[in-house]
Amino acid sequence: MNAMQTPMNVERSTGPGACPTITTPRLALRPHRMSDADAIAQSLGDFQVSRMLARVPAPYDRQDASEWLSIATTDLYEGWALAITAGDDVHIGCVAFERRGNGWELGYWLNRFYWGRGYMSEAVHGATARFLMRMPGTDIRSGIFADNLASLRVQEKTGFRITGCSDVFSVARGAMVPHIETRLEPGDFRPAAPRR
Repeated sequence: MNAMQTPMNVERSTGPGACPTITTPRLALRPHRMSDADAIAQSLGDFQVSRMLARVPAPYDRQDASEWLSIATTDLYEGWALAITAGDDVHIGCVAFERRGNGWELGYWLNRFYWGRGYMSEAVHGATARFLMRMPGTDIRSGIFADNLASLRVQEKTGFRITGCSDVFSVARGAMVPHIETRLEPGDFRPAAPRR
């Protein structure tokens, strides 16, 4: 399976409803479209991005993106997969809430050329705030590879706490990688700090 892809035989349950459009001070988060395939392939074709994700293969190409979009843009996808755009509608990343087992999991990535600008923190915070409006009292799990501390800071700003460590297989790296597990429990969400 590709990034954030849901098997078709997953038992359906009550979810957050249709994927919304969310605006933050600098970003627009919107439902994905099939026309995003080229931009997704370009972003995830960069090993510096794909190596930080558990289920993304390397190399990653347009066919991989099209296959993922064929599910993420339909009712088969249980959750939200939001395209991150910087206001010009050009796809630069993804933030998603996906049903996994009996809970919800947050996953995200950003094109490497947009790193270091605070976009990921802004996108994760905005999407999590809206998700919790639709699903109040929900626990959200996530995690990061141990060599991705910038991603851990993104989660901590939103209220996620470290809950454990394990080894997780990275498809792109083809190896088990140390993984820090995190969780956002009800009531731990932190309001966004004003930008200076």
